[in-house]
Amino acid sequence: MINLATLDFLTDLKANNNRDWFVDHKDRYEQARENIIDFTAAVIKALSKIDPHVQAGIDPKKCVMRIYRDIRFSKDKTPYKGHFGIHNLTDYKGHMGYYIHIEPGQSFVGGGYWMPEGDHLKAIRQEIDYNAADIKAIIDKPAFKRLFGEFRDQEQLKTIPNGYEADNENIGLLKLKNFAAVHSFTNAEIQKKDIVAKIAKVFEEIYPLQIFLNNAIV
Repeated sequence: MINLATLDFLTDLKANNNRDWFVDHKDRYEQARENIIDFTAAVIKALSKIDPHVQAGIDPKKCVMRIYRDIRFSKDKTPYKGHFGIHNLTDYKGHMGYYIHIEPGQSFVGGGYWMPEGDHLKAIRQEIDYNAADIKAIIDKPAFKRLFGEFRDQEQLKTIPNGYEADNENIGLLKLKNFAAVHSFTNAEIQKKDIVAKIAKVFEEIYPLQIFLNNAIV
């Protein structure tokens, strides 16, 4: 579970996003990071039982993203992120896989493929065109919709993608730019002992989508 002290640290960091404050509270950061690493290890163990692309022995430290922001090309010069991100849990290609975001009031977990580019996007659209029934069976499942809402409501192209017609019965899926499923958790939920089990249940619903997308690009 996520400790209250971890959430309190992130709240205070957001209000004091500068190097001097961070240095003075480095011990709080280290404690929060250890909490996130332990949490990540538990998630990896649970997820490895669902998805064979997740290796149970992966080092959780390598999955926890740096809290330091890259400000070289950003107008926002605040040096630290106000959240902990957890990714690289799988060996899927591209920006596909599972992601966990821990931030006071804005925590969520997700999976699928975020903003595929070029050949991968073309391959996914082709897979949808050829096997639309398969992905619709996944995303139109009542349990999937309860967790993630309407999959087709994600950002879409304003025009018709090349090679397809406007009257294609699956044009709403073919126009998608993202193929991701996201579910939010409250502060209270992520502090409960059963949060890892709940996240595993969410990822279990995402897993068939991962397989569909992965099959499209391999």
